Amino acid sequence: MGRDLTALFDPRSVAVVGASDDPAKYGHAVAAQALRAPDRRPVHLVNRRGGTVLGRTAATSLTAVGEPVDLVVISVPGAGFEAAVDEALACGAKAVVAITAGFAEAGPAGLARQRAVAARVRAAGAVLVGPNCLGIADNTTELYLASDRFAPGGIALLSQSGNLALELQLRAEPHGLGFSRFVSLGNQADVTLVDLVEDCSRHEATSAIAVYAEDFGDGRAFAAAAAAAGKPVVLLTAGRGTASARSAQSHTGALTTSADVVAAACRDAGVELVRTPREMTVVLAGLAGLAGPTGSAGPAGPGAGVRTRGRRTAVFTDGGGHGAIAADAAEDAGLEVPELGGPTQDRLRTVLWEQSSVANPVDLAGMGEQRPLSYADTVGALLDADEVDAVLMTGYFGGYAASEGGLGGGPAGGSVLAEGETRAAKEIVAHLASAAGKPLVVQSMYPGSPSCRVLAEAGVPVFAATEDAARALAAMTGRPRPVDATGVAPLPRPAPPLSDPGYHGVRALLDAAGVPFPAAREITDEAGLLAAAAEFDGPYVLKALHLLHKSDAGGVALRLADRDALLAAYREMHARLGAPAYSVEAMADLTDGIELIVGVNQDPRFGPVALVGLGGVLTESLRDVAFALAPVPARRAETLLRSLRSAALLDGVRGRPAVDVAAAAAVVERITTVAAAHPEIAELEVNPLLVRPDGALALDARAVLR
Repeated sequence: MGRDLTALFDPRSVAVVGASDDPAKYGHAVAAQALRAPDRRPVHLVNRRGGTVLGRTAATSLTAVGEPVDLVVISVPGAGFEAAVDEALACGAKAVVAITAGFAEAGPAGLARQRAVAARVRAAGAVLVGPNCLGIADNTTELYLASDRFAPGGIALLSQSGNLALELQLRAEPHGLGFSRFVSLGNQADVTLVDLVEDCSRHEATSAIAVYAEDFGDGRAFAAAAAAAGKPVVLLTAGRGTASARSAQSHTGALTTSADVVAAACRDAGVELVRTPREMTVVLAGLAGLAGPTGSAGPAGPGAGVRTRGRRTAVFTDGGGHGAIAADAAEDAGLEVPELGGPTQDRLRTVLWEQSSVANPVDLAGMGEQRPLSYADTVGALLDADEVDAVLMTGYFGGYAASEGGLGGGPAGGSVLAEGETRAAKEIVAHLASAAGKPLVVQSMYPGSPSCRVLAEAGVPVFAATEDAARALAAMTGRPRPVDATGVAPLPRPAPPLSDPGYHGVRALLDAAGVPFPAAREITDEAGLLAAAAEFDGPYVLKALHLLHKSDAGGVALRLADRDALLAAYREMHARLGAPAYSVEAMADLTDGIELIVGVNQDPRFGPVALVGLGGVLTESLRDVAFALAPVPARRAETLLRSLRSAALLDGVRGRPAVDVAAAAAVVERITTVAAAHPEIAELEVNPLLVRPDGALALDARAVLR
């Protein structure tokens, strides 16, 4: 069930330590907000000088309040912080919100102080938000302990940035969005992002969770909590492009960046990942459109709030240019814009005139000016079509009513067109009420017009920018989830640490897990080489061991036909490289095979992250790879392989047979499970993994310990 945060969001009483009449001090802003609901619960203001604060008598200390206090906000200079926390706990506080800064963000000494305070809070059975935070608010319990007001609504906003939270509030207002809760995360010394996501997922008044985070703490736990939330989670984060390990010693490490890791975690957990505050607002507006207006069934009809998995989108426009741009934007957002089938086109022809385009995009071609209700008729026909999952309407709609309303609309159509357009908007809303949850998003040149307001008030997201409308619709339709399961695969139990990180030690580890390899023997001299050659037939492969990139160093010799060729290659290679050991292996049949790479990199925030892609010596040059949190179940691995740009090669091209993708996916599961069970391995890689029509075979392996 997660941690009990009742005292944090619905305390029986509140005290603000450091309350002040000085507007320059944060204690002034928090105290002023706390007093917005004095009848909901007792609010005590504490200032060591006593007197009055904001017209109320201030206690000189928490002890002087004379009664237990459930939640204490501490906004005092750093030197007095620990004493304030100790007094709060002594007075029975079950929750502390620490505004005071100067802890982990200030260096090792501050981190040590922070950890000590958090330990004392936990030992007392209390919870701590911060330190170095900007407060909290809960509109559902009339708890106002932040410097600014947040309009009420259904979004829980969890942010590491106060200014970004304020920007999101400003951007949300035009869309009619509001907030159930706001929490400034601060340093997360005790209450973490994961704790808050879990609690907000249980909060009935919260319909979506918006997160801005730079420090996830336990990123895998965040992904798991988001996956289990049962409501949309939207994430904005920074630093996504920074390489997670610039000193990586494998292809896997070199190719894995923070952006890849975060994107993989979000995809596996079903989190909407956004890049800017504007995109976050757009996505939240789209998600809000699923629930419909407060107090009604809403435009989403039955099942409101549940995102459809279908991505087949009908683009509907009253101008060819808008339609073409919207179709591109929809596909850029991951939606599909397929040509409509014959029966649907025939149905559209019954409500449109001859010159209208009905293929997709569907274009009124001027009919809207002759008959404004054609907008509603067309939307209704598209929503009724089984082959359509969602509709994106784009263009001039709203312009006629805007002209009538003095909003700068286009050619004056008079009140007849304006009234007709408004009627069309109302009929569109009626169509949506019976559309079985199919979403509609509108882009309009006149989003503030009366007819567009009719749509917006009914819960239809309306945007001025085409790309915003497409992105919102993509969020409303949902992204395809892995076919095997939802959420994040649990980590296996830790295995005994790898004792031999050498080439043959890693092979043995993977071989024990069922990863197939060609026959091989480690040798250190010519006698050992000849003995190995006698154990299995050629052709042979010779590899120099203990080299980071054997191929680049000339430490691999292939297709050695017999023992004489093997011996000659050994003598030449040993004279050149002087490696302490070598591996003699059976040469695999490369005919009709494709070389893949499978690797796992230990991310400091998200744990083991898997990479699969096109392998061999050109791995880093081609960079055709996909990522997922490890371990990766076989069915999910197959989905990743088929997401590659070169996926067509797997099914055979130019007369080549298809390879056994299922066998490759099974090996991916085994490799990633081994890596996930060995946290001491920083990088584990099989490259290449040869996949042929008759199975998969690992041809090389490497491990780098932490």
